[in-house]
Amino acid sequence: MYVAVKGGERAIENAHDWLAEERRGDTSVAELTVPQIREQLALAVNRVMAEGSLYDPDLAALAIKQSRGDLIEAIFLIRAYRTTLPRLGASVPVETDRMACIRRVSATFKDAPGGQVLGPTFDYTHRLLDFKLAAEGEVAPAPQAKPERADMPRITEFLNKDGLIQTEARDDTTPPDITRTPMKYPADRATRLQALTRGDEGFVLGLAYSTQRGYARSHAFVGELRIGTVAVEMEIPELGFAIEIGEVELTECETVNQFKGSRTEPPQFTRGYGLTFGQTERKAISMALVDRALRWKELGEDNVGAPAQDEEFVLSHADNIQATGFLEHIKLPHYVDFQSELELIRKLRREAQGDREHREAAE
Repeated sequence: MYVAVKGGERAIENAHDWLAEERRGDTSVAELTVPQIREQLALAVNRVMAEGSLYDPDLAALAIKQSRGDLIEAIFLIRAYRTTLPRLGASVPVETDRMACIRRVSATFKDAPGGQVLGPTFDYTHRLLDFKLAAEGEVAPAPQAKPERADMPRITEFLNKDGLIQTEARDDTTPPDITRTPMKYPADRATRLQALTRGDEGFVLGLAYSTQRGYARSHAFVGELRIGTVAVEMEIPELGFAIEIGEVELTECETVNQFKGSRTEPPQFTRGYGLTFGQTERKAISMALVDRALRWKELGEDNVGAPAQDEEFVLSHADNIQATGFLEHIKLPHYVDFQSELELIRKLRREAQGDREHREAAE
């Protein structure tokens, strides 16, 4: 749209050059490399991968560098690149119950089978600035042993022994792909979970917080939160079986929610579910809370009018790329539109002035 401005093309080129200069910053300071971002800003990389729907730490780190640390811009870059990639096939569903966990905690069962693994977390830090990190010559900690994949039963399944938690039916049908098929309402749970996984962390967090403050009648406990790597397998028609093609790091959260029962369901615990790329536990927990709030209809609950229960509101506004595009387009030239608005205001003012003069003359 700027090409319509006098000298627009040259102005855009200059803006690009200025952006590159600002992105580089002070040239006396060493340039930040993609491997440094990937290894030392891993949580930012994980968010970009999760909301960009593309698991590639190197590309996510490059996008963060290119965007000057603007994570939504980095997510935009990743999604744009993702559209250029060929689709070679589909993997089989990952088995998260065979996750090589670096973190596995439960807020509901202290003595969880297999033990609780605190893992790398800020939960137990003092939230004080560590000025040693600003000093030269930081000593790297000793590397931790890499966990191996093993049977890791879900903690919430222990409630099933007494029939106290809702049983989730296995669904082997292929879910719709919201990156290729427009979303329709009402949406099924698989579609909602896809949208929440790609949704903006801050937006989903805000909705999840609202459910905790009473806007959805949903009091939750973290039944289990686990972070680790899982195998990705793909079926090869020529071989007749699936082979492992790699592994990805995931965060999975399952919440246990109070449920007093309804006209169709007995009193029991119910679940919320979240699954995201990388170590993104705040997002996974938020996703699980919102997922549970959106399940009010299938559980026969009353809709109390909470924002987190409004499927169309939640799913239509969760995507930060759509939101950013619609919001930021208003800073682009709208000269013709504004001129028409300006002329309308002038006309209304003239008419109002004429009416006022007419009333004064009549008096």
